[in-house]
Amino acid sequence: MNTLLQSDKNNGVAFSVSAGEQTAGDLFAAELYVGRLHLTDFRSYPAATIEPGGRSVVLTGPNGAGKTNILEALSFLSAGRGMRGGRLSDACRLDGSASHSPARRNWTVAARLETPDGTINLGTGLETDATESVGDGGQKDRRIIRIDGENGSSPAAFNDILQVTWLTPQMDRLFIEAPSGRRRFLDRIVADFHSSHRREVNAYERVMRERNRLLQDGGGDDSWLSALEGRMAEHGVAVAAARLDAMDRLCGAIEDSASCFPRAQIRVEGLLEQGLAQGPALAVEDEFRRLLRDNRERDSHSGRTAAGPHKSDLLVTHKDRDMPAALCSTGEQKALLIAITLASARIMANDFGAAPLLLLDEVVAHLDRARRTSLFDELTALGSQVWLTGTDRLLFDGLGDRAGYFRVDNSVITPT
Repeated sequence: MNTLLQSDKNNGVAFSVSAGEQTAGDLFAAELYVGRLHLTDFRSYPAATIEPGGRSVVLTGPNGAGKTNILEALSFLSAGRGMRGGRLSDACRLDGSASHSPARRNWTVAARLETPDGTINLGTGLETDATESVGDGGQKDRRIIRIDGENGSSPAAFNDILQVTWLTPQMDRLFIEAPSGRRRFLDRIVADFHSSHRREVNAYERVMRERNRLLQDGGGDDSWLSALEGRMAEHGVAVAAARLDAMDRLCGAIEDSASCFPRAQIRVEGLLEQGLAQGPALAVEDEFRRLLRDNRERDSHSGRTAAGPHKSDLLVTHKDRDMPAALCSTGEQKALLIAITLASARIMANDFGAAPLLLLDEVVAHLDRARRTSLFDELTALGSQVWLTGTDRLLFDGLGDRAGYFRVDNSVITPT
């Protein structure tokens, strides 16, 4: 089993860097912040430690230097599969000493979290279970969780301690690509407001896959299919109801904002969401159950379920211009994403009692000077510890002494 919250030595080069004399009493210190982050065999880092104090953090350096890897490590201090959403093993550092078959080293992330109630030590990492195997004969990977040295039941345990949210360059095309990306973005926001939402989404998709398999294998027993469809209806309506509630709250937060970022008009388009807007939940469940039964033959031929919350879409409009986000400029689309993220963060701060940890990867790339200044001011007012990356240090001058600055070059971190 991996050792979490360990020292800074790991059979490789270790880096430990600090932002100097910053403390929780600093003028711009967040109430809840990562005071120390340690990575072991994570992506490009054999071992590295960064101690930013209570202020926000700016990481600058060339493309491919390792900046995003630090943000991804922080994103694992939350439920889910992290900022990149890949397999757990994708975050492993490969030992290049074996040229033909490099050895994989399991990764760990450890953080010292400073809160108004004291220090909490968090750890997570990849564990390879030699007693279990997957279909191809390989060993099963699982994620381990540690909170103050004790094992956590699941990554969801982190959500009781801190909230984490992020924006990445891959999300810049959110409004012009397939609905699946917008649905993931939507469900991540909803999960920040409703702790059970991710569990409901996973349960719905798991039952849906089982139904699809039975239909492809010849239909299965009618009573068993009916039972699966009943569970799909229950989980599906719960998913849709949480989405509608979250969007209603988000719209209110956007309207109440005095931000210079554009007001986003948002709504969810989907079969169950539309049904819940017009009638009671039990009636929507019954109707969806009937639809699934009527669609069995069609779904058996296609190998997929034709209708349900897995087909819903997030529709966003630039309200002041009355223009769909997909038709806005690249800069406006980025500004709309930031506006939605900031509104969501304000709700999270109010619900949770402390502002979330914000991870903003290359977020200022398409912003003019005025919007950069407004963003920095809004982040300061929010009270979050924000971790930002960029290639050009000058783009962050507007932050001044509200942040600690670090140079990242070839996975070496240096305070500047």
